[in-house]
Amino acid sequence: MKTKLIILIILLACSSVMQAQMKQTDENSLDKPIIPIDKQTRLANFNLILNQQYAFRNDFDNGEYIDSRFRMEQFRLEMRGWITEKVFFRFRHRYTSSYEPQSVDKIIKGVDMAYITVKLGNKDKWELSAGKLCADWGGIEFDLNPIDIYEYSDIIEQADNFLSGIGLKYNLNDRNSFNFQVLNSRTQTYDEIYGNDTIIGASIEPSKAPLGGVFSWRGSFFDGKFTTLYHYSLFNEASGIYKNYFAFGNQLTLDKLSIAYDYKHSFEDLDRTGIISDLIPRDEFGYQLRDTEYNSHWVRIDWNFKENWHLCFDGFIDHAKWNGKEDPTKTTNDIRNSYGFVPTIEYYPWNDINLKFFVGYVGRVYNYSDYTKNTIGISDNNTGRIMIGLISPLKIL
Repeated sequence: MKTKLIILIILLACSSVMQAQMKQTDENSLDKPIIPIDKQTRLANFNLILNQQYAFRNDFDNGEYIDSRFRMEQFRLEMRGWITEKVFFRFRHRYTSSYEPQSVDKIIKGVDMAYITVKLGNKDKWELSAGKLCADWGGIEFDLNPIDIYEYSDIIEQADNFLSGIGLKYNLNDRNSFNFQVLNSRTQTYDEIYGNDTIIGASIEPSKAPLGGVFSWRGSFFDGKFTTLYHYSLFNEASGIYKNYFAFGNQLTLDKLSIAYDYKHSFEDLDRTGIISDLIPRDEFGYQLRDTEYNSHWVRIDWNFKENWHLCFDGFIDHAKWNGKEDPTKTTNDIRNSYGFVPTIEYYPWNDINLKFFVGYVGRVYNYSDYTKNTIGISDNNTGRIMIGLISPLKIL
């Protein structure tokens, strides 16, 4: 009898607890929204964007058909918005990149940006940003949304474009702004990029403060018809070892025609871009190549020839030079010239959403100097890619 009484008491107690929990759950679900009412106004200043470039691609090598496949060329999830009138945040993750945390900044490679910006002063002329930033490399090519680029020129393609650091921006007026950044010079350690053999025989000591300074100017003239984006940066790779990089971007925008031109030039005491080091066998000299130089000419022409239809052409010429004296048999500093041409036709079916379908071709031609051909036994070659797909920075919120 006592046992039955104890069981009855336990059941009644459990029933009371369950009723209380159900009542509490019901009250929360009916009366309290997931986003508190006093914070819902923030959604007006919040953007959730799905940046994607998806295509059916067909690849060719020296005119020979290689294969065809569907491919998510790029997918970047972006969240950004204003927390208050003075505090802004931005986060963008590229899912078509590496997920491994990088050894220097401890954030995964696939995260493009993760930073906050604070407006300083009463006139909002100064802005301070901190976190993983987009390095303000300058030039129109790099300033475009990456999903709108079918193929990057060599310097941008090989660069660490997103680095941790701080930035200070000054808005002179609505036509001119200046940006200064102090960034890590890389996301990986010195040895991971250059290898231990860099030190052997080269008297190179890794820098204890591998940082870089970035300065850029954005200008707008003639009611925005002509814009500039100029840049200079100096990065320290090792003790007394630097990379100097210049970029000069110009864009003319008319009613239905836009023309952009960039000139980029990189002087590197160590081959940070790495294209030449990938070509010339490092075991020939026992360490990373010194005194390399890269320059690039890039142009984009966009013609809105008919409502909702665009013809677009990207073209670029890249030069790679090795000015170092490590190889006494080297007869020229020229290593490689590469050419890129990307004609596309784009169709925007809807005026109220930024989504476009495209058909395009990416052609690359690589010409090597006689020295390069004799050293590594390579021949001139070319590649091609036919693409059919869609691009959209799909704005969910």
